[in-house]
Amino acid sequence: MPFPGCGILRKSAVILAAVLFIGGCAGTPEEAETGGWSSEDQWASSESDLAAAPDESDGDPLETPNRFIFALNEGLDVMVIKPAAATYRFLLPNMVRDSVRNFIRNLESPVILANDVLQGELDRAETTVMRFLINSTAGVLGLFDVAAGWGYEYHDEDFGQTLGSYGAGEGAYLVLPLLGPSSIRDGAGLVVDSFLDPLTYLVSQEILLARRGVKGIDTRSRHIETVEEIQRDAIDFYARVRSLYRQHRQDAIQNGLPAADSPAPGLSGTSEQSGDASLIQ
Repeated sequence: MPFPGCGILRKSAVILAAVLFIGGCAGTPEEAETGGWSSEDQWASSESDLAAAPDESDGDPLETPNRFIFALNEGLDVMVIKPAAATYRFLLPNMVRDSVRNFIRNLESPVILANDVLQGELDRAETTVMRFLINSTAGVLGLFDVAAGWGYEYHDEDFGQTLGSYGAGEGAYLVLPLLGPSSIRDGAGLVVDSFLDPLTYLVSQEILLARRGVKGIDTRSRHIETVEEIQRDAIDFYARVRSLYRQHRQDAIQNGLPAADSPAPGLSGTSEQSGDASLIQ
């Protein structure tokens, strides 16, 4: 009899792939709203950096295959994901799309809570618990973010951030089919997060896929213009995305604080606190 976790691993990889690829092409929703993905982004690489040849010193020893997969992902985005996101945005008013995002965020609360605790961030763990309780009741099963109005602001956490908070390096930069920008550390974190999610054991894989797919389309819909702007302004779009991804992940691990001001070992960060940048996740 095969080990039951094998099926979960395979299907979780597919689920997470959809989300991460979209993030790789798009960035994250809140980052677009807060300017994190502007064409004048402070994280932009210099022209000399962008023109540099593949080199292990930049943490991208697999740059040649990475660029090939990146191009495939871009093609998929142009043909399928971006049109779907544009249609979604056209058909649904902003209030409905916000409710979709709120509902999905509420479902992800257990994973966020687990990583809050693992990072020793008890204050943030309390916030996550309160958000879940308030939004699941007063917020009508999470459709409305009532908790934010009561002072419990949303933040995101994942196991890749947890590993980073304890000093684990990112390892080699990776671009995965559908998954988009990632790293050895963050890729491993995604698998762990799939096991931390109670829904993995309670609902069918089809429902999990639907949840991830809707989240990805919603997120991509919030980045259409900003991604286009980055593509226009970037000398090397691949290198620009790589730089943005790394800078976002470092910011997420440090909770947006300078390294010297970040708590240890709880250097937790939020992909959606600095933006829904899990989508470059």
